[in-house]
Amino acid sequence: MSKIYKPTTPGRRQMVGYDFSNLSRVEPLKSLTAGFRRAVGRNNQGRVTSRHRGAGVKRLYRIIDFKQNKINVPAKVFSIEYDPNRTVRIARLHYADGDKRYILAPEGLRAGGNITVADKTALEPGNRMKLKNIPQGAIIHNIELQPGRGGQAVRSAGGGATVLAHEGEYVQVVMPSSEVRRFHGEVMASIGQLSNAEHSSIVLGKAGRARYLGRRPKVRGTAMNPVDHPHGGGEGRQPIGMPHPKTPWGKPALGVKTRNKKKKSSKFIVRRRKK
Repeated sequence: MSKIYKPTTPGRRQMVGYDFSNLSRVEPLKSLTAGFRRAVGRNNQGRVTSRHRGAGVKRLYRIIDFKQNKINVPAKVFSIEYDPNRTVRIARLHYADGDKRYILAPEGLRAGGNITVADKTALEPGNRMKLKNIPQGAIIHNIELQPGRGGQAVRSAGGGATVLAHEGEYVQVVMPSSEVRRFHGEVMASIGQLSNAEHSSIVLGKAGRARYLGRRPKVRGTAMNPVDHPHGGGEGRQPIGMPHPKTPWGKPALGVKTRNKKKKSSKFIVRRRKK
C-alpha cells in the first residue's frame, strides 16, 4: 500500500509515498555493498549523452545476484529490504553453506521463507528453474537472454511475464509490455511477480524530490530561442511551426521508430508490443 500524507505544505498536498511497514528493520549487509559513483548522463569520454541528469542524494550500491548460480543449495530469506538503486525490493538470502546474497524480491516472499534454485523445482515465489520446466500460464521474472549470463529481462517493480507456449527448444513468453518473445528453454527464470507494484502510483509532489533522484530540470523547446532549438522563437506563445516535432539537433522526435531493423534479436520477437 502507498502512503498518503497530510497536506501540511503545498508539496505534501499532492505527495504519495511508499509504505515501508512490510520491510525488515536491518542494516544493509556490508560485504554486499559498495560505493556508487553516478555517471550523471556522461559517457566514458565525459560527454553528456543523456541530458537533464546530475547531483542527487548519495547512494550505497547493493550487489545483486542476478545469476543465482548456487544450484540445489537451499536458502532461507533473512530479510526483505529497500534498495535505493532500483524500484523493486530486494531479499537477503542465507544459504545452507554459509553464503549470503541479495536477490530481487517477488510479491509474496517473506522473511523466514525458503528459496531453491534447480533445473526443476516447486512453483513457489522466488524459486528459480529452467524455463523449459515452467508450465504454461506461470508468472516469471528476472529472465536470462542467454543461458548462464544472468537475468536481464523483467526486473522492475511489479513486473511479471507470462509463459505462453512451449515450441521445440524455445518457449514463448508474453512480456510486461505485451510483446510476445521467444526464449531458449535452457535459460533460467524466477517464479512470481516482482514486489512493490504500487511504485506506479507514487507522486513526487514537488520538484525537490525529483532532484533527490538526480533528475535536473527540463526546459521546453518552444520556450527557447531559435538558436537553441528548432521549436524556439516567435512572438509570445506560438506553435512549433513545423509538421512534426524535432530534437534540439533537428532529428525527428516523438513516435519515430528507433530500433535497428538489422538487430539480430528481432528473430526472437513473435509479436511486437501494442501501441
